[in-house]
Amino acid sequence: MTMTSLVAQVPTEHGSRYLQQLCKHWGHKLAVEFNADAGKVSFPTGAIVTMIAHPQTLEVEIALPADGDADQMKQVVAEHLDRFAFREAPLTFDWAAK
Repeated sequence: MTMTSLVAQVPTEHGSRYLQQLCKHWGHKLAVEFNADAGKVSFPTGAIVTMIAHPQTLEVEIALPADGDADQMKQVVAEHLDRFAFREAPLTFDWAAK
């Protein structure tokens, strides 16, 4: 299966907190693996969201099948992270092809 990947370096000092909250939230319905530094969420559509916390950024990568809806996945990820980052939302997502 051909996959397309997009990545964004999201400026925040709270990346670890946000990725853990999001993984716990999505873990009720989706396959999730995470620790304080990284998280991986697998969607039924074949899309995979990977997050890595750095001191000043949260690295967010979306990998999805070539026929997947990249715009919808970007919106879902950004909206959910913004909910947990309400004190500094909206976060800045500068998506780039990987």
